[in-house]
Amino acid sequence: MSTTWTTRPERPEDVAAVRGINLAAFPTAEEADLVDALRADRDAWIDGLSLVSQAPDGSLAGHALLTRCHIDDRPALALAPCAVLPAHQRRGAGTAAIRAALDAARDKGEHLVVVLGHPDYYPRFGFVPASRFGIRAPFEAPDEALMALALDASRPVPSGVIRYAAPFGV
Repeated sequence: MSTTWTTRPERPEDVAAVRGINLAAFPTAEEADLVDALRADRDAWIDGLSLVSQAPDGSLAGHALLTRCHIDDRPALALAPCAVLPAHQRRGAGTAAIRAALDAARDKGEHLVVVLGHPDYYPRFGFVPASRFGIRAPFEAPDEALMALALDASRPVPSGVIRYAAPFGV
């Protein structure tokens, strides 16, 4: 069954539904708690970069979050977490939310996004191994799973170690 997803920035009234999506998509509350902590972190949260996908009936099905991180001292974005209600997984809800988040970041003049995720999923959005840019995690991570995406090819990509927002705990 093909579903057409509408995407939009998260609104204040979506907070509980976004938490519900993350609770349903992951085996523990860790990701849902991370979203709540990032939302409360003024240094990490960027209005308009928490995107949801809506089913045709208006219910929320997916969520993608971009928050401020740094590559050494240069600003970048971290894509995490991304979640979809189990009933809607593998139907494009996550892809729609991620594409909308990346478009919103481009529109805001952001330049670089990093993600630690499945190496067979994120390349569809243009992500490549972060090591190609000289970007490293502050912890051990498989080279193929730590990826980066330059949103503006005309600007140089910073190299160095990712400094995640405090709620990530790394």
